[in-house]
Amino acid sequence: MRFIAEKIDVSSLELKDQVVSINRVTKVVKGGKNLSFSALVVVGDSAGHVGYGMGKAREVSSAIKKGVEAAKKNVVRVPMTEKGFTIPHTVTGRFGSGMVLLKPASEGTGVIAGGAVRAVITAAGIQNILTKSLGSTTAHNVVKATIDALLRLKAPQRVARLRGRSVEEILGIEPKEPNPVAVAPVPAVSNSAAPAEG
Repeated sequence: MRFIAEKIDVSSLELKDQVVSINRVTKVVKGGKNLSFSALVVVGDSAGHVGYGMGKAREVSSAIKKGVEAAKKNVVRVPMTEKGFTIPHTVTGRFGSGMVLLKPASEGTGVIAGGAVRAVITAAGIQNILTKSLGSTTAHNVVKATIDALLRLKAPQRVARLRGRSVEEILGIEPKEPNPVAVAPVPAVSNSAAPAEG
């Protein structure tokens, strides 16, 4: 299932790039072998925005530069909870044979992730999360599966608006009852005290 991400203006964001993997690629041609490098790069502002891109060039620095430019075109917004800086709910992302499970964690847990998943999560700014890579361990598949999982996340406010309910109902939080206010008892009026009509 493909998710259409909203277009984000990256000019106002302070994006930091992180190289996930660099592969040496050889192309065999008639005259011999052409050596080049492909770089997988993740960019993010640590405040709910993350993107990935791939660059290919004869030199490593040029490949990374191309990867950063491609990543800036693929930046997506990630919904996070205000408390604990974690994700709103459990989600699974898939790409090819790669599958990544993301679970929200309580405050103080930290980022329990390894390799390519950690690069995406830290770039997005998520501070408490539990993750598990269930399929392919190839960096490209893992990164794309992680991004797919983040795109599947739904913010509680959006779900509440779609269902016509309050955020507390969606999250399963019991609404706080107001404190009972002491009210002075009203004296009862007896019929005997009323004047008789003549």
